[in-house]
Parts: sequence; C-alpha cells; structure tokens
Amino acid sequence: MEGFKTYLTSRKITNDKKAKFYAHWAIQFHKFCRKHPGDATSESEIDRYLKELATYREDWQVEQASEAIRLYRFYLDRHQQKKTGKSPASGVEWKKAAEDMRRVLRLKHRSYRTEQAYMGWVRRFYRFLNGQSPYSLDSEHVKSYMTYLAVEQKVAASTQNQAFNAILFLFRHTLNKPIDDISDAVRAKTKRRLPVVLTKQEIDRLFNHMSGLNRLMAKTVYGCGLRLRECVNLRIKDIDFERSAVKVLGKGDKDRETVLPESLKEDLHEQIERAKGIYEKDRANNIAGVEIPYSLQRKYPNAGKEWPWFWIYPSYKISADPRTDILRRHHIYAGNLQRHVKLAGRKADISKRITVHTLRHSFATHLLEKGCDIRTIQELLGHSDLRTTMIYTHVISKNRLGIVSPLD
Repeated sequence: MEGFKTYLTSRKITNDKKAKFYAHWAIQFHKFCRKHPGDATSESEIDRYLKELATYREDWQVEQASEAIRLYRFYLDRHQQKKTGKSPASGVEWKKAAEDMRRVLRLKHRSYRTEQAYMGWVRRFYRFLNGQSPYSLDSEHVKSYMTYLAVEQKVAASTQNQAFNAILFLFRHTLNKPIDDISDAVRAKTKRRLPVVLTKQEIDRLFNHMSGLNRLMAKTVYGCGLRLRECVNLRIKDIDFERSAVKVLGKGDKDRETVLPESLKEDLHEQIERAKGIYEKDRANNIAGVEIPYSLQRKYPNAGKEWPWFWIYPSYKISADPRTDILRRHHIYAGNLQRHVKLAGRKADISKRITVHTLRHSFATHLLEKGCDIRTIQELLGHSDLRTTMIYTHVISKNRLGIVSPLD
C-alpha cells in the first residue's frame, strides 16, 4: 500500500492525509472480499462492499471508498501493464486498424479536423496500451484509459468525452466490437471557466496594433461573432451586403446567419476584389477548383471553379489537399491570424490571455451589455444550448447589478 500512497501523492491526485484514507479503504475492501491486496476483483464485489458500507457509513465516505477502490484497481492495472512487453505483430495490426478507421471516417464524410482529432486519440490509446493487439481489447481497456486521462493526465471533461467518442468509433466501425457500460470509470471533473472578455477600449487598442489582412479578419471575427475556422472558411456567396448579413457554416455543418457590420463593408469589398484577381489567375492557369462540401462536389463537379464558392480570404500559395493530394487553392492558414492577435495583445500591453476566440466572447458580452436579447445572441453565435450562451451573463453581472465594493 505504500506504493499506492506514493502514487497518489506523486501524481498530485490527493494529499498525504487523504492518501492514507484511500489506502485504508482499499485494504478494507480486500478484507471484505477475503483477498490479498494484489488479487483481481470484480465489479460485483465492489457493488456488494459499497452496499454493505452504506448501511453504517455516511454518503461521502461511501463515495470516497468507491473512488479509492477504483483508483487502486487502476494503479494495479498500470503497474501490471508496464511489465507486459510489446507484441511484435501488434504494431502491424494497429497500423491496419488505423488505416481502416481513416477510410471509414472518409466514407462517412467526417470533417478533416475530426479525422485528425480521432486519429490522434487512437495513437495515444495505442501508446497507453503498450502495443497490445487491438483485436484483444474490450471495455475494461477503454475504462482504464478513461480513468488514466482523468487521473494522470488531468484532462478536461470535454477532452475526455472527445477521446471516448474517438475510441467508440474505433470499436464500432473498425474492430466491430461493442463497448459495455463504463460509467464507473473515473470521470474528469467539469470546471466552469468564465470567458476572457476585452473592453471596447482594449478592442480598439488591439486593432490599432494590427494591419492589413489580419486586421480585417480580426474585425470580421469580432464584428460578426465568428469562430476562427468560420472566419477563414467564408466564401464569396456568404456575404450579403444589401441585407447586412453573413451566412456561416458552423459546427456540425449547421448554417446560421449573423450580422455584417456597416464599418466592414468597404474593406470587405476591397478584399473581395483582391480575391477575384487570385481567382481569375487560377482559372487562367486551370488550377483545380476550391474544396466544397462532398454532396455538392458529387452533384456539381465543377462548382469548385465557380466564383461564388471562392474563398474571401484565399491563401497566396497553391497546396496539396491533405486527403486527395489534388493541388488547389485553400483558404488562408488559420494559425497566422491566431499568432498575429496574440502579438497585437502583447504590443497593446493588455494583461489578459488573448486568442482569436476572445474576440467572439467580447462580441457576445458587448451585445448583452447593450441590452440585446439572450436568444438572439444564441442564434448569432450558433449555440445549440442556451446554457452555453448564458455564461456571458456571469461576465457582465457585476456591472449590471451595480455592486460597489465596501472599500469604495
């Protein structure tokens, strides 16, 4: 048990005092099962022990005992896993499984970003299993990995959910195996984080330290309430100058419409003229059309060569499509804008953690401060759940209630 206590404290899972209690619960559980601490135990034995414990202990003690036992089982599994050597054939099997999964993802027309994220989680899962064959896996391995992410990696709840979705896809569509209930795995704690919001004065200072295309894109993100990817993915057809509206293809391939600021119209007209010059050059050189949604590509093979589908913010270079290797014009690289916004934040001496998404947070908060309806803001942002939008009410609540510190 000393090794277990050292593990708990060294990984900062708990402090020294709690580690003693966790070790105590693990010992008591094995005594209840009449087994040695290193022996294997089952879920039914855990359930019986916790039910027995609940008859004479407080609820918080039962919860602590449950967490302690599951952590101890995870500790034993990890200790045993490190002793197991890699199978020479497992690397080939994992490579084949990964290729099959990539092919299924593309057959299902999942986005390239989803493909990248899912394949990344499969690689991490492979390393966690120390090269164990993918065809010998079961729900216990998934449960152990979910616990590992929460306990040792200390990932956020959303990250743990994404990892589970990737592994679930692997099991269902590649390995053809079901995943049983893993609800008893240690879950990552959901933490509420208030968004970073800039004041109007800080927004102005930030834009004053930007120039050219990056400044226009940053203004588009703030003025329309866009995500970074939504901004770089804008096409000519998405801008409606007469109606002062922007059509946005958001998460989950969901369309929405947001506002187009009057102050951006002239700059956007100029940018569209520059984009048209690039478009005409591509047509003269017979470059392949831009990427368009798969269903439209199949129905209208030449749509990618048409002007309405061209990017508002095209890249200045031709590059290969990562999926098809076709040389074509892509939109501008999203990382460039992220880098310039951070740099401008430092130059403007703004002591906040600034990203492109901070501009989107500021868009929503400033609308709320002006009395805009929360449901309208939800639609402009493309949130499927109103609770996601409601987080901005916590940012402005101090000013809205007019609270004054007793020191003042």
